[in-house]
Amino acid sequence: MKTNNKSKKVLFVLLALFLSAIIFAFFKLDPLELTGKSISVGEMETVTKVIDGDTVIISGGDSVRLLGIDADERGYPCYNAAKERVEELLLGKEVYLEKGKEDLDIYGRELRYILFNGENINLKLIQEGFVIARIEEEDRYKQEFVDAENYARENNLGCKWSGDWLPGSNIQTNVSWNKLSGNAILACAAKGFIDKTMIVEGKVIDIYQSSSNTVFINFEKPYPNSCFTAVIFKSDLGKFDSLDIYKNKVVRVKGKIKEYEGKPEMILENEDMIEVGQN
Repeated sequence: MKTNNKSKKVLFVLLALFLSAIIFAFFKLDPLELTGKSISVGEMETVTKVIDGDTVIISGGDSVRLLGIDADERGYPCYNAAKERVEELLLGKEVYLEKGKEDLDIYGRELRYILFNGENINLKLIQEGFVIARIEEEDRYKQEFVDAENYARENNLGCKWSGDWLPGSNIQTNVSWNKLSGNAILACAAKGFIDKTMIVEGKVIDIYQSSSNTVFINFEKPYPNSCFTAVIFKSDLGKFDSLDIYKNKVVRVKGKIKEYEGKPEMILENEDMIEVGQN
């Protein structure tokens, strides 16, 4: 009788293990799910094309925007370096796509952290100095990304922090300046210069005027994903002519870079602090 009960227990354990294996395979659980760190539902996909340093195409044709990072756009100093590094790391590889808080951005791209062989590639690109961190308060890897960018900056790593473009690179060779000529930093690098007086250069994507008549000039990407914002308060609006002349133009602003809710901004008090580049 005891032998029979023992056999039943062994059979029960084997059956439980078998059912667990079936469930694991059915839902395609990634080993990363079992590391003890709670992550969002994701999937395995193959990267078929690299668009730039923060956007790839996966099998099936969907676009994936890497979460928590920002790479240079075409025509800016680190565009090629970041794109080539992503190609080295991901092109043709089967990767794990981990969802963040939002599924898609305003362009319909999937928002994901990309992991390959258990390594967070978004984090790796920041740590190696090819991109900068662009994180929100709710980002699950917020502290890791902040630490990675600090490490890259302090050790002068990668295209972003090696000193080849900070400050004074000829960012737009076809643009000239009168009032604000001289050394400038890219708008998406302004976060690294908080409390410093700098010339900041970038493309104005949108201009928003609030109900209190405060004007927000957003650089490189629309709010809330803008890299940098120039702010004009109601009391100073009369010192500026039409603000429409800045929209969709490469612009420079000069002043002290401040931080507001984790993002860099500059208060503009008069037109001497802003200039449109001349082709």
